[in-house]
Amino acid sequence: MFVTPAYAQAAGGGGGDILVSIMPFILIFVIMYFLIIRPQRQQMKKRQEMLNNVRRGDQVVTGGGITGKVTKVVDDTEIEVEIAEGLKVRVMRSLLADVKVKGEPVQETAQKK
Repeated sequence: MFVTPAYAQAAGGGGGDILVSIMPFILIFVIMYFLIIRPQRQQMKKRQEMLNNVRRGDQVVTGGGITGKVTKVVDDTEIEVEIAEGLKVRVMRSLLADVKVKGEPVQETAQKK
């Protein structure tokens, strides 16, 4: 059997080829990290900090769109929210969409006539 020159050359060292073939995958991962993973982690950290700092008297908006005032912090996972005068409900902290601190004014959408 005769060995063609192409097969004879392929048997030689090809250590640099592996690095060149892996480089695009490494580059894509680095770009994904800075554009997707890192900002998402920062956003999750900011949200967790917001949920941990919920105090009595804060205005909150639940995931269902119900707004109310925190009357009592039951434990690490639940709070008691007054959604109407005399009507209090227990809400899971993780289901809060937004927290407005006492000092922050609540935006009114309807204008008084």
